[in-house]
Amino acid sequence: MNRPNIVLIVSDDHGREALGCYGNPVVDTPNLDALAADGVRFTNAFCTSASCAASRSVILTGLYNHANGTYGHTHGVHHFSCFNGVRTLPALIKEAGYRTGRVGKTHYAPEDIFPFDWGAPPGKFGRDDVRMAEYCREFISGSEPFFLYWCSHSPHRAGVIEDHPLRPNGFGNPKQPFPGDTERQYAPEDVVVPPFLPDIPEVRAELAQYYQAISRLDRGIGRLVQILKDEGKYDNTVIIYISDNGAAFPEAKTTLYDPGMRLPCIVRSPLHRKRNTTCDGLITWADITPTVLHFAGAYQDPESFHGRSFKDIIDQEEPENWREEIYAAHTFHEITNYYPMRVLRTKKYKFIWNIAWKLDYPFAKDLWQSASWQGALRRQLKDFGARSIKDYIHRPRFELYDLEADPNEINNLADHAEYRQLVREFADKLRVFQEQTKDPWLHKWTYE
Repeated sequence: MNRPNIVLIVSDDHGREALGCYGNPVVDTPNLDALAADGVRFTNAFCTSASCAASRSVILTGLYNHANGTYGHTHGVHHFSCFNGVRTLPALIKEAGYRTGRVGKTHYAPEDIFPFDWGAPPGKFGRDDVRMAEYCREFISGSEPFFLYWCSHSPHRAGVIEDHPLRPNGFGNPKQPFPGDTERQYAPEDVVVPPFLPDIPEVRAELAQYYQAISRLDRGIGRLVQILKDEGKYDNTVIIYISDNGAAFPEAKTTLYDPGMRLPCIVRSPLHRKRNTTCDGLITWADITPTVLHFAGAYQDPESFHGRSFKDIIDQEEPENWREEIYAAHTFHEITNYYPMRVLRTKKYKFIWNIAWKLDYPFAKDLWQSASWQGALRRQLKDFGARSIKDYIHRPRFELYDLEADPNEINNLADHAEYRQLVREFADKLRVFQEQTKDPWLHKWTYE
């Protein structure tokens, strides 16, 4: 077989709780479900920063965002960017002889270190994912091998301020279906309210809009897969589907609780035998660039990345000799949302160091303005989902959760005497991680 083509699909704010193949019985995602049936679904896959640009910088470099320079958003007044000397995935795979293309959301900077050969201006297709997929036909029909970075804006919230604080955000859903497409709408009473959200009408109304956007994303992916088949490329193409971070609701996006960082990852590979199975190996988005380069036969310098290729474990449901823990590092979302966190997670435990813990937890503007949050405030709820609003906003220096006994991460064990030694061990491991990744926030252990 020739070197495979590689398609990396990154959606925008798609939590794994809203995907059929991950157990949601309501949301309509037949194309992603079919991709999982023809491949492998990872059950322990995590972003390392639950914020769009910061997460995408990790995806495209294999380096934690505190090391590549993208501490938060790249666009507008936020103006973070990768350091000029960073070697990115499009540059590396291009050197390996691949044609490179990208469509949809970029959210990376500076442009010159991301040298894609082909693409469309950001925003050209808006939320019309079917049309964006069709636009790729010419690129896909060209010579092999190719790497395509396909990034939908769905199901991100629409960037508008509603005329009433309790009016649900439209999540980019069109008032009339796009040409050649048919919208899938949902009734609020039918959606599945996950444990991290309160079951109130405002949340249900927004989840219905969110589901609609996910179904449109799914149709775009279906068209993309069909084009690969039409052009005779599907049988020699690796397809990886991930989301940059969790759903755009409080308790998920911008947080490093599991709804914000534990995400879908589906890999369909012609080089692997297993189909319709799972892999429970711990992986992160720092592993994406190494894995793509491994598929391309260009994984020549593994030590230059913070991540590690997971290509060799895709066929293993319970990988042996694989890592026992992963790390996450979040610092900014918007420029005004400073709340640095460093996280160690095993399959059983999560340890969070809230570096600026004396600060109130900051809200992304769209989450604060959301009908879901404003509805909770107007109803004077004490709890937002499983967690109290007080605990969501005011966090301790350390958080430790037993994920097997407490999957919603509510019962903080960090101050319990019997866990004191484990806290010390995890804190020591975090310091080593920070040293190895040249984390500027390492000095906070000493100075604060």
